[in-house]
Amino acid sequence: MRTPATPARQLFGREPEARRLAELTAAAREGRGGALVLRGEAGIGKTTLLDHVEGAAAGHRVVRVSGAQLEADLPFAALHQLCLPLLDHLADLPAPHCEALSGAFGLADAAPGVLQVGLAALGLLAAAARERPLVCLVDDAQWLDADSAGVIAFLARRVSAEPVAIVLGVRLPDEATALDGLPDLVVGPLGDPDARALLAAQTHEVLDEQVRDRLLTEARGNPLALLALPRAGGFAQPDAASAPNRVERGFAAVLARLPDDARTLLTIAAADPTGDPALLWPAAEAAGLDLEATGAAASATGLIEFGTRIRFLHPLARAVAYQTAGLPERRLAHRLLADVTDPVTDPDRHAWHGAQAAAVPDDDLATALEDSASRAQARGGAAAAAAFLERAAELTPDHGRRTARTLAAVRAQLDAGAADRASGLLTAADGTIVDELGRAEADLLRGRIAFVRTGDGDGPAHMLRAAARLATIDPERSRASYLEALEMSLLVGRATGMMDRVLREAHASSTPAR
Repeated sequence: MRTPATPARQLFGREPEARRLAELTAAAREGRGGALVLRGEAGIGKTTLLDHVEGAAAGHRVVRVSGAQLEADLPFAALHQLCLPLLDHLADLPAPHCEALSGAFGLADAAPGVLQVGLAALGLLAAAARERPLVCLVDDAQWLDADSAGVIAFLARRVSAEPVAIVLGVRLPDEATALDGLPDLVVGPLGDPDARALLAAQTHEVLDEQVRDRLLTEARGNPLALLALPRAGGFAQPDAASAPNRVERGFAAVLARLPDDARTLLTIAAADPTGDPALLWPAAEAAGLDLEATGAAASATGLIEFGTRIRFLHPLARAVAYQTAGLPERRLAHRLLADVTDPVTDPDRHAWHGAQAAAVPDDDLATALEDSASRAQARGGAAAAAAFLERAAELTPDHGRRTARTLAAVRAQLDAGAADRASGLLTAADGTIVDELGRAEADLLRGRIAFVRTGDGDGPAHMLRAAARLATIDPERSRASYLEALEMSLLVGRATGMMDRVLREAHASSTPAR
């Protein structure tokens, strides 16, 4: 089943933004590349502006990428989206650059750093842009995986000599990211005249004047609210919630009125962040859905578009479609997607979908996730490795292996800079550790967690306890732990008496009992 993508919506009140974007793409056409980050709250119109750039980029090649929460832990997932349409130019690159991209995408055993991958991706974009100017559109950049965000920021800072324009949409409020420092433009709410014009253009039914005024007041110039709320039947009682929250409730009301099969199709689409029709339609067919009927019903909501890519009206629509489905429905969607995902060419996504579908422990799935974690670590994807290992531990039936995988997940979370998450996992695992080596490992991790936490000076004490536990099990690691305790105490300002204590405890642990 295929339906054409909906044409880009008319812009209301965005003339300054449209001019700035037109200047960016015109400069790229003349060989002067650049980047721009569009910042704004959910539903404010960043995606519509990206649609506008895509529609107006005559003579340019356009590549579109979208960050997705479900893929935020997969290393280089968004960069793979960006580079995939351009891989016909891979042969134009030097061999080290080919190896770097192949390693980043898990197609080779190489373990390149972000700099190597960035240089290789820059070469690929430059090679593609030699045919015609290139426009790269990145929606929902706040959900890019960390590795892709670093590389795309690297590209954005280095395309000035190439016919390449990069435009990114980022939701506000946002945290500090790799994109900070790039040229940006805050997209604000629509003024009242433009909000009224947008509402009039999108509402096909006559609205009571008081209802229209309430819509305008409650939407506060948020275009998504103006588009979605009339479709959802208007507001219930006015409340103080933000426009995105009210829009989410409106989306949920639309979904609730759909037939079960159409909701199933939307759940499958929401569970696959790639938007690949080659996955959605086989998965839907395997579910026994009537593709024509269910596709038409889903399209009629206006929440989703079926074309060469599957696109939701807005990430909030995707999130609501996924979250309002019951757990059994979400598991079914992931199982269907796992069945149609190639385990050879895309082993990590195959394993991830399989793990999300699992309702009971499954050691085969856990082992597959552990393999995915190893591949992620080889590519520098600490956050992905942590996510894989954490789910692997949950699916591991054997008590000892589950504890070992949990501790491995704690280490990976620390490597990813997620000290609070690491601490929570370690606390949950405490009661399951039964041997002295495991307790020593836990103490080492507690010490390292304390070291990276502001104001927590207990790291040296945890390291000393670990060193004492390791004295008879692994003397070499014990000595290294004593040294680490001393170094840590110097750095956290608790060196007073630590040297004597380390020497005393190290001597006691190495003295044979009489």
